[in-house]
Amino acid sequence: MSTASTPRPTDAELAILRVLWKYGACSVREIHNVLSRDREFAYTTTLKFLQIMTDKGLTLREEQGRQHLYRARHAQVHTQRRLVRDLLDRVFGGSMSSLVMQALATRRASPEELRKIRRLIALRLSLE
Repeated sequence: MSTASTPRPTDAELAILRVLWKYGACSVREIHNVLSRDREFAYTTTLKFLQIMTDKGLTLREEQGRQHLYRARHAQVHTQRRLVRDLLDRVFGGSMSSLVMQALATRRASPEELRKIRRLIALRLSLE
């Protein structure tokens, strides 16, 4: 399945992907245990989400002995860039400055985040 045809993950699917990005390949039980720390839902719900995510091309399933391990099909940065690109196009009409201005107006950036933003802008300007 190509990256372009991979569907956008839902909020619940993103929660599962965050677990996989943080811990690497995990069993359903391991994923469920992490997710259950913050919210309560059935083990079978976690399993069903993983089956759907595998069908959609968001996760890969591999057998290891008698258990199945799941891992994210794409790296976190890859998925984040895809989602930001989609948001940029759908919500901001492709306007990078509108996206950045709204992001900075919505939530206070830490001094370290602002330093990183300045460095990235300086790097981009030096490449032009």
